[in-house]
Amino acid sequence: MGESITDGTLATFLKQPGDRVAVDEPIAQIETDKVTIDVVSPEAGIIQKFVAIEGETVTPGTKVAVISKSDAGTTHVAPSEEKSAKDIPKAPPAEVQGSEKKKPVPETPVKEKPKAASPSPSRTSASEPQLPPKERERRVPMTRLRKRVATRLKDSQNTFAMLTTFNEVDMTNLMKLRSEYKDAFAEKHGVKLGLMSGFVKAAVSGLQNQPVINAVIDGDDIIYREYVDISIAVGTPKKANDGTISIDEMAGGSFTISNGGVYGSLLSTPIINSAILGMHSIVSRPMVVDGGVVPRPMMYIALTYDHRLIDGREAVFFLRRIKDVVEDPRRLLLDI
Repeated sequence: MGESITDGTLATFLKQPGDRVAVDEPIAQIETDKVTIDVVSPEAGIIQKFVAIEGETVTPGTKVAVISKSDAGTTHVAPSEEKSAKDIPKAPPAEVQGSEKKKPVPETPVKEKPKAASPSPSRTSASEPQLPPKERERRVPMTRLRKRVATRLKDSQNTFAMLTTFNEVDMTNLMKLRSEYKDAFAEKHGVKLGLMSGFVKAAVSGLQNQPVINAVIDGDDIIYREYVDISIAVGTPKKANDGTISIDEMAGGSFTISNGGVYGSLLSTPIINSAILGMHSIVSRPMVVDGGVVPRPMMYIALTYDHRLIDGREAVFFLRRIKDVVEDPRRLLLDI
C-alpha cells in the first residue's frame, strides 16, 4: 500500500488453500478508497490456509495467509462433514410401559361444522402504487471506492457554490491536425495522439491567462498555485478497478478535465474540486461559415466552478480561451 493508505477491505482471494504460488504472484486483492491493490506472495510455496476473511478491513502488515515452503505438513481445507438428514437413523418407536392393557375409549361422533364463507379478496385502490415484487430486486453492498466517491461528491456539493457555463467548439482544425501528425507522434512518443492532448494544452494556456481558475479557497485565504497540474477523470473500471493506476498518478491536481464524450454524453455539468472542464461528444451540425451553411464537427464544452472564488467573467474568458486555441492551434505558437 502507499504511504497515504491506512487500511483497505479484503475484496477477494485469487487462490485457494492447497494452490502452489510463485514469488510475487498475486494471491488476493485489497480494495482501498481509491484503487484496488494486489497482495503478492512473499515467497514460493503452497498456500496452507487463509487467516483473514473476505470483506474484512485490513491494515498494512496484516497477515492474510499462511504459505508453506514444501508439501510436507501442508493441511488442506476440506469441506464440512455434515451428515444429511437422510443419513441420521430414525429413533425407535417408544415402548409402552406397564403390563396393564389400556381400556378402549369409546368413539364420539363429531358433527361437521358449516364452512365459513371465504373472505372476498381485498380490492386495491387505483390510486395506490403497484410495488414490484422483491424477487425482481438485487441488493449488493457498495465497494469502498464507490462509498468514498459518494462521500466526496456529496462533500463537494455541500461545500462549493457550483455554477456552470457552456460554449461550443468547432473541432475541424484539431481533428485535421491529429489526422496529419498522429503517425509521427506515435512513432516518437509511443502513444496515440488524441483530442484530449489539444484540450490539455488549451487548458494550460487558459489557466495561465486566468490564474484564479487554478486557485483554491483554504479557510479565509485564497491559495494561488504557481504551477499547473491537470488531472484527467477516468472511468473506474478502466484503471482503478484493475489496479493499473498508481498512487502517484492520483496525487495532486489543481484542475480537472472530464471527457464524457467517450461515453456519448452530449452535455453535462461535471461536479468540481475548484474547477473542472467537461468535454462531450462530437456531433456534425449545420453551422454558418462565411455566409454559407456547412456541416461542422461541433462539441459542447462546460466549465463548472466555485462561484465563491471565480466570477462569471473569469469563467467565460477561460472557456473562450479554450475555444480559441482548439479551433486554431496556431495561437499557441504565436501566444495570441
